[in-house]
Amino acid sequence: MTDASAARRPGEPALAALGLGAPAPSPADASPHSFPGGGRWRTEIPSCEGPEALAVVLKEASRLDVPIHRISQGSGVWMLTDAEITEMVEATGERDIELCLFTGPRGTWDIGGSTRTDSRGAGLRARGHDSVAGCVEDAVRATELGVKCLLVADEGVLWTLHRARAAGIIPADTTLKVSALIGPVNPAAYAVYEQLGADSINVPSDLTLDHLTEIRRVSAAPMDMYIEAPDDLGGYVRMYEVAELIRRGAPLYLKFGLSKTPGIYPYGHHLRELTLSTAKERVRRGRLALDLLARHGADGDMAPLGTRLPGELRRFGTPS
Repeated sequence: MTDASAARRPGEPALAALGLGAPAPSPADASPHSFPGGGRWRTEIPSCEGPEALAVVLKEASRLDVPIHRISQGSGVWMLTDAEITEMVEATGERDIELCLFTGPRGTWDIGGSTRTDSRGAGLRARGHDSVAGCVEDAVRATELGVKCLLVADEGVLWTLHRARAAGIIPADTTLKVSALIGPVNPAAYAVYEQLGADSINVPSDLTLDHLTEIRRVSAAPMDMYIEAPDDLGGYVRMYEVAELIRRGAPLYLKFGLSKTPGIYPYGHHLRELTLSTAKERVRRGRLALDLLARHGADGDMAPLGTRLPGELRRFGTPS
């Protein structure tokens, strides 16, 4: 890997020769934070819906030499059998990759008609006690099977699982990841998610570079961001901004999503071919982003493979 400090911006030499060069980046915009153990960015392949899709991702990552720190799933723990979860835990464990599974019911899948209105109502959040209970059930089951990272889309579920972690109901080293489906859009909200127990926070992919700098002035909690977002999250493609996203947003997980493809949640065998083909293409998108970083001399500062913990974060006090 090359030294990130020697990075150049896309098109910079040619534009400078034409008198169209941009001002030098301000050091004040850069994030001062990094992951514990070193490195400013990690990688994530999302929407890996089961052992078969996972096998495709791992094979393609090996073929294209794409380093992976985390693999996440979006349909939920409840959509996988114990045997499927165990197979995924073992396959990722052999490669020292963090596996992150989504917890429980979400508002868009139950009888809450408000989610289909223009306002979207309560959105993806867990509606009522029973939905929270389903998320907790998923969390306990998944961690008992060896899953170490849980994806949540509700503030109450996040706080409940953080308390469960503190109480020893789920393992203390379980990490909690906030979904892009409820991602915060301002620094105050980002800091609240950190205080509620988030170890990794997925912000919407339409945040500006200045927004990332604002967030980094109040929180060092790891950030997740789709470099290419699915259509239901906007379909944004921000390949040429990757180096600057890292500079502003570190510590940052680069998520390689896929636009122009139908949704696959909740996954079932009827979506098999689509799921496997898109899983393979997400890895290829990762290779494209990594190649772009290398061409611009900005591929340094990747966190060591196998690292997963977020470092020391700020929390609200947990009630006894």
